[in-house]
Amino acid sequence: MEEKTRFADAELAEFKEIILVKLKEAKKDFELLKSTMSHEDDHGTDDTSPSFKFMEDGSDTLSREETAQLAGRQSKFIQHLENALVRIQNKTYGVCRVTGKLISKERLKIVPHATLSIEAKRAQ
Repeated sequence: MEEKTRFADAELAEFKEIILVKLKEAKKDFELLKSTMSHEDDHGTDDTSPSFKFMEDGSDTLSREETAQLAGRQSKFIQHLENALVRIQNKTYGVCRVTGKLISKERLKIVPHATLSIEAKRAQ
């Protein structure tokens, strides 16, 4: 029995649906993070005591930095999902970029933007 070199169109359509759902959720989360960073619904410390304001502003800066990091990671995740959609369109989706073999369906259902098989990932 010869080994498959790519997923069938029906399988690619199934993966596309999974990716589109994850992409929609990721974009919604990204917008939420962006709105948090832009101080929409801001409840600042302008009307509080100076010592509390000082501690709160430091905490606020740290929180903004963490939110910015999360937004950056979310943006990268969105880009990976969009790249996966391009690979589906090119019919190269699910092919390990190291081994050239198909990535397991189970792995792709969990990590739909994966470009490495478990075997290649472990070798890294």
